[in-house]
Amino acid sequence: MSKKIVSSPDAPQAVGPYSQGVRVGDLLFLAGQIPTIPATGEFPAGGITEQAEQVIANIKALLAAEGLTLANVVKSSVFMADLADFAAMNAVYAKHFTAPFPARSTFQVAALPKGAKVEIEVIAHAGA
Repeated sequence: MSKKIVSSPDAPQAVGPYSQGVRVGDLLFLAGQIPTIPATGEFPAGGITEQAEQVIANIKALLAAEGLTLANVVKSSVFMADLADFAAMNAVYAKHFTAPFPARSTFQVAALPKGAKVEIEVIAHAGA
């Protein structure tokens, strides 16, 4: 099965040796998204709520490049700089993802790129 590189100008461009996303058949694997605003390269003003909103906006843009939505997401991994922010991140997440919810893992990590508070990566299925 061949792989297709997925990208969108409406999501932050890759800044290293990786792709924004890779599609193999009906599966789409997205690189972890941090809260970079594509037009400015900066993070949104505010805290975890604003950062989580931007991360999800970036994910939506990449999914849309393949004609998919958050409803197609079957697995997400959430990386957080501080799990004390979990409730606020989860409130944003719950606003955008609806039942049936994707499987999810959440981790506190030592640090995230550019000092981000949250990073989310997803796997989506075109038939989901």
